[in-house]
Amino acid sequence: PCSSSESECNTPRCLATHNQLTLQRGIAGGIEICITFPTEYVKTQLQLDEKANPPKYRGIVDCVKQTVHSHGVGGLYRGLSSLLYGSIPKAAVRFGVFEFLSNKMRDESGKLDGTRGLLCGLGAGVAEAVVVVCPMETVKVKFIHDQTSANPKYRGFFHGVREIVRTQGLKGTYQGLTATVLKQGSNQAIRFYVMTSLRNWYKGDDPNKVINPLVTGVFGAIAGAASVFGNTPLDVIKTRMQGLEAHKYKSTVDCAIKIMKHEGPVAFYKGTVPRLGRVCMDVAIVFIIYEEVVKVLNKVWKTD
Repeated sequence: PCSSSESECNTPRCLATHNQLTLQRGIAGGIEICITFPTEYVKTQLQLDEKANPPKYRGIVDCVKQTVHSHGVGGLYRGLSSLLYGSIPKAAVRFGVFEFLSNKMRDESGKLDGTRGLLCGLGAGVAEAVVVVCPMETVKVKFIHDQTSANPKYRGFFHGVREIVRTQGLKGTYQGLTATVLKQGSNQAIRFYVMTSLRNWYKGDDPNKVINPLVTGVFGAIAGAASVFGNTPLDVIKTRMQGLEAHKYKSTVDCAIKIMKHEGPVAFYKGTVPRLGRVCMDVAIVFIIYEEVVKVLNKVWKTD
């Protein structure tokens, strides 16, 4: 019989539908990225903008104005391709690992508490960081940083990746791995902890209580916001470690020390506002898709 849990179901029909679920998550993530990528672009530029006299950008609006003036509206989508290509494999690794771990950690009644949800999310975040996110983010940051150079050298996604590998080897696509693992691990730990806790609170003593998609979206947005406020300093360090001037930092710790020494603690929260907007929408959409498609699969293929 078909299990309602993804990782426990191994019938050909169910495996096919679970692959479809992964595809749906990836497509949902891709659509969200296309809608919100300008906020990701602005966030990255603000995080790369080291303290100068005066700094290159005076804020979010100024960053948008300068980019559109110099490169047109399309300039706000520089680096989009790397996130699009990575959306489906990232969704597959994140939710696949989470499902695998959560099935091992549920109690006798099949319930997953907040603490266990945090640990499963941590594992999922570390896995996606190593397998997908680090190279994807490295390419994105380099593309965005390159656009502000006097002579941009990357003509497109594939040309840029070839140049990075040619000049720096494969390790050039894995810059800032430690910071990325810390960021993604804490990201998913916080999000799944908050999401699991809110879901359990909402259901109370009735594990079969149906959660409205809008409620799921609100819970997802709250989980996303919690992760933004919880780990933006790690995101700033990751961005600096993956930029075109990453060579000035000896390690993740050295990067953090230099930011604190030369720019102060406020610098660790650069780009918080644009990141908050994108992440809240991202997490809300992805969790809605995740929950709703799982419900459909369970209704259609669950058997006695």
